[in-house]
Amino acid sequence: MVEPRDTVIREEDLNPDFLEELSELVEPVFEEEEVLSVQACYQCGTCTGSCPSGRRTSYRTRLIMRKLQLGLVDEVIKSDELWMCTTCYTCYERCPRGVKIVDAVKAARNLAAKKGYMAKAHRMVAMFVIKTGHAVPINDEIREVRKNIGLDEVPPTTHRYEEALEEVQKLVKINEFDKLIGYDWEEGDLVD
Repeated sequence: MVEPRDTVIREEDLNPDFLEELSELVEPVFEEEEVLSVQACYQCGTCTGSCPSGRRTSYRTRLIMRKLQLGLVDEVIKSDELWMCTTCYTCYERCPRGVKIVDAVKAARNLAAKKGYMAKAHRMVAMFVIKTGHAVPINDEIREVRKNIGLDEVPPTTHRYEEALEEVQKLVKINEFDKLIGYDWEEGDLVD
């Protein structure tokens, strides 16, 4: 249950320069056009009413947008809801103001990840990419299906070519993606 004190917005929590700071941090994803777009949101709720994820989760697009407008940085980047957007763009397509909602969500996710806040499920998928080169690694069931329809059991990807997987892992290290998601090479697992 939401406590009334949890819904109170305090002046000391506000950061009116947040949108500009966000645009500087994650360019070119969130440039001046997107900042102006977020500021144009007048909170009609069409995004929330249209959101397929919001029908099944606690994700409320309008609330995320309002928090972005107010500069409630910690509330936005620390929230699990930030990661519930499927980036289907339904909200954008239906927004009467053309607010680039998904771009704003992706920019906020970039900031969250840079500050160490990332959904466990996303970190797990990233770990699969590091370990196998695929977000969804092949398993025995998929091998069987491939065999039954006349395909090689192992596709011609990083599953078959070790050197290709090594290239993926090399890129991960160069870009420090492993550090971003908290991957321990010795343990072969995520560090919480």
